[in-house]
Amino acid sequence: MNQEKPPLDPHPLSEYVAWAGARNREPILNVLKEKLPKEPGVILEIASGSGMHINYFAPHFKHLFFQPSEQDTEVFDNIKSISKELGNDNVYAPLYIDLTKPETWVNLDKKNAYSAIFCINIFQVAPISIADGMMECATQLLNENGFLLIYGPFQIDGKFNSESNKQFNETLNSTGVSEWGLKDVSDLKKAAERYDLELQEKIDMPSNNFSLIFARKSSIINN
Repeated sequence: MNQEKPPLDPHPLSEYVAWAGARNREPILNVLKEKLPKEPGVILEIASGSGMHINYFAPHFKHLFFQPSEQDTEVFDNIKSISKELGNDNVYAPLYIDLTKPETWVNLDKKNAYSAIFCINIFQVAPISIADGMMECATQLLNENGFLLIYGPFQIDGKFNSESNKQFNETLNSTGVSEWGLKDVSDLKKAAERYDLELQEKIDMPSNNFSLIFARKSSIINN
């Protein structure tokens, strides 16, 4: 694989997204191996994009089923194609979920159906307002002891945790797209509190990223 960094392009099927996914998938997998339940269950990915992450993770958890979802239905065929190519019979067909449209998850008839939800590298190219949708969706769809894992680069109380993240934020801002930029963990925590969720863990990841684990206050996540 060519390790040279492609130009910034957040489209799910872009070379940039494929490059970033190949870099971060192993560290995220290691976190999932620690945190996902040991008993059978179903795991939801929000904003699955090309399907590269969920199809990479699924073979490592034969006791679990994985549910991809996307608001961009254009990528559904790609997700299904990767699943078929890799023989991942524990990956379901993708669902349409748009975090700005509550009816897309309220009408799923899957209340409390998921043991965990994860979302990878979304907030730097999405408005912080989707945090409310994500937390509400998690509250509706997670089972009693389920958790939400959000991976990506973030600011901490208005500060960058590295010079590279500061430069990345400047690159995002330079595009002129108003919602692009590193969001603050404190804003995610505020959104979570509105839906009776709390940040239970902030895990330092390679390349100055974080895995943020949110759950109901009464839940205890695997350690």
